[in-house]
Amino acid sequence: MFRKSFGFASRSGVAAMALTALLSTAAFAQAPVTGLGQSWPNAADVSVSPHYHVYVFVRDGIRYIQVNDLNGTVRAAVAVADDVVLVLPVGADAQYVTTRHGFAQPTQNAGVAETVYSDRSTRITATPTSTGALQVNVATTPVIAPAICTSPGNCGNLN
Repeated sequence: MFRKSFGFASRSGVAAMALTALLSTAAFAQAPVTGLGQSWPNAADVSVSPHYHVYVFVRDGIRYIQVNDLNGTVRAAVAVADDVVLVLPVGADAQYVTTRHGFAQPTQNAGVAETVYSDRSTRITATPTSTGALQVNVATTPVIAPAICTSPGNCGNLN
């Protein structure tokens, strides 16, 4: 009797599936990592040292950086926002975390310090002590934003 066209339904169905796939991909890409304070959190190990695991969590523009030993023991964690570092009360060696501004050149006494994390603005080193504790040092330096080009003749000379 009446013939119903499925052309519109199939096109809208394909469009809906494509939109769902796009949103689910975006959701996976933006999925927050979890597990701050855990031995094996749901986050990528970003350590630059083979002797430690370092995990970074980001929420509301604040980076939370956690240092674990190879056995998964949480040793220390800090929160970093802009040029401010807060030592978190997390980890077996939280009381041995120090912070400073500026990347200093290593001194001769710092020969056993090992860099465990480094990015443009934050460097974290770990130094085992004779008591078995881990001295964690966090150094930050402000990231200078690139200059805004206001004169087209000088745009190639920006740092």
